[in-house]
Amino acid sequence: MPRYTVHVRGEWLAVPCQDAQLTVGWLGREAVRRYIKNKPDNGGFASVDDARFLVRRCKGLGLLDNEDPLDVALEDNEFVEVVIEGDAMSPDFIPSQPEGVYLYSKYREPEKYIALDGDSLTTEDLVSLGKGCYKIKLTPTAEKRVQKSREVIDRIVEEKTVVYGITTGFGKFARTVIPISKLEELQFNLVRSHSSGVGKPLSPERCRMLLALRINVLAKGYSGISLETLKQVIEVFNASCLPYVPEKGTVGASGDLAPLSHLALGLIGEGKMWSPKSGWADAKYVLAAHGLKPIVLKPKEGLALINGTQMITSLGCEAVERAGAIARQADIVAALTLEVLKGTTKAFDTDIHAVRPHRGQVEVAFRFRSLLDSDHHPSEIAESHRFCDRVQDAYTLRCCPQVHGVVNDTIAFVKNIITTEINSATDNPMVFASRGETISGGNFHGEYAAKALDYLAIGVHELAAISERRIERLCNPSLSELPAFLVAEGGLNSGFMIAHCTSAALVLAIELLAACQGIEFLRPLKTTTPLEKVYDLVRSVVRPWIKDRFMAPDIEAAHRLLVEQKVMLLVQGPCSEEQGSKEQSALVRKWGKEEIHCLLSLKACLRKHTVPPLGLGSSCTIH
Repeated sequence: MPRYTVHVRGEWLAVPCQDAQLTVGWLGREAVRRYIKNKPDNGGFASVDDARFLVRRCKGLGLLDNEDPLDVALEDNEFVEVVIEGDAMSPDFIPSQPEGVYLYSKYREPEKYIALDGDSLTTEDLVSLGKGCYKIKLTPTAEKRVQKSREVIDRIVEEKTVVYGITTGFGKFARTVIPISKLEELQFNLVRSHSSGVGKPLSPERCRMLLALRINVLAKGYSGISLETLKQVIEVFNASCLPYVPEKGTVGASGDLAPLSHLALGLIGEGKMWSPKSGWADAKYVLAAHGLKPIVLKPKEGLALINGTQMITSLGCEAVERAGAIARQADIVAALTLEVLKGTTKAFDTDIHAVRPHRGQVEVAFRFRSLLDSDHHPSEIAESHRFCDRVQDAYTLRCCPQVHGVVNDTIAFVKNIITTEINSATDNPMVFASRGETISGGNFHGEYAAKALDYLAIGVHELAAISERRIERLCNPSLSELPAFLVAEGGLNSGFMIAHCTSAALVLAIELLAACQGIEFLRPLKTTTPLEKVYDLVRSVVRPWIKDRFMAPDIEAAHRLLVEQKVMLLVQGPCSEEQGSKEQSALVRKWGKEEIHCLLSLKACLRKHTVPPLGLGSSCTIH
């Protein structure tokens, strides 16, 4: 017998259907009838005939035709929503889909797996798991560790040993011994009472990351969870059944107890849950729709699911990966700005950075050299001011390796801490199977990840701050030698005047737009091949400014290019000094050290082979 789960005014109703030839309209009326029957005031209806409604799928929110037969319009056990005409959403209404439904309706169940062992997860892997690119399985080694850890817990229960969180209460109730018959109830009560977060739910991507990271921690074998329960959690992840985890509630000092409790609440079939198939529904319905059963917690298992720093750390993984992508693209955007402002490549000479060899500084300088004028990528713009009388550029251009460099080093530092954290055991008490005992400690404390992310925020702010100063130079005609605010007929048109103000609120995309607009005033000259590719990419979504127009959509389009990392992906090639060194070594073997130095430093090459025009003297900057 087909069965459908129907959402009516915040209530979820299971509606069986004995005849598949019945229509969508019948399903809507039957759901409303059952809703009225369960309400003391009949839900405000005199009868079901008074209800006017629309029926739509929960997945994708597609409207259904009331005349269509159910066997044609719907699959068995599908989730649908009845929308009563005239209803207004209450403040606490949970829609059937999260924000950005157009993205989640395209979800496709992944075919590839990542094997978790608790020790080797990377930030890139976790972000990919969040995006739904992989399912999860355990390594054989992880399975054995989990089993041995559970044996310690089972022995404690059998021997009636008094151990915190297993046979006692929690926190101030640590000295209250719980009867054996109530140990399972103790774990359920723990999850329910600690589910005290508030706010909107995490997005599906972030909830997947949170669940995947908790699985990785449990796979280490220090939590005491049973292998059976852990495999149930993995099945929930693989089905993309995601509990309602409020954004707010963690304080980090006691770990992420509130958000992890909400995560566990869904696993035991309580609270709300979302899947691409069902939309939001009661967790028990969502699990059932995927052929899954709620987890029945054994002693210690509730505690094993909620102790740790996985909320802070999973969001930290996303932040550090996004920061890395934006830092790489900031180098590309800054290089384009330097071209427009007719800057020199002199400040990026290898010898300068060899004598102050901070890794980030060296890498950024190398990226600039790979993007700007060289024998490999000649620039007509650079050639046009080859023998100008400018000795050096402003800090915002000349010091990019130093400023962007320390941001890169900051990101690397934070990524190292986050990578350590995602592969750390954060429970309390910890179960050490090799010693056959549990030990209470403080590994649940979130300070490491929290402080590292504060540091990351400082670093990313520097990228935005120096970007805003470069935009100032682009917009200021006394500094740029370009039209004021990068627009013709200034006064009649305001150009980038207010976009520059907006950039003070940390929108890097505006510099990308401003630099490309600056290129318009240097045509027909061309910049280097990689930077021309960047220009063409921007122009594929934003046309040049001939006169003023609504600018916000253009800023958003450029922002999207950066968020989707299209600028970074477009400019392929060596991206680190290490890679550059390998290339340099190969060329040295082929041509010799002196010749390759000339190739890598155009300044040295010109000093050796080119005579400056008479009268420029030593003040000439050779670009």
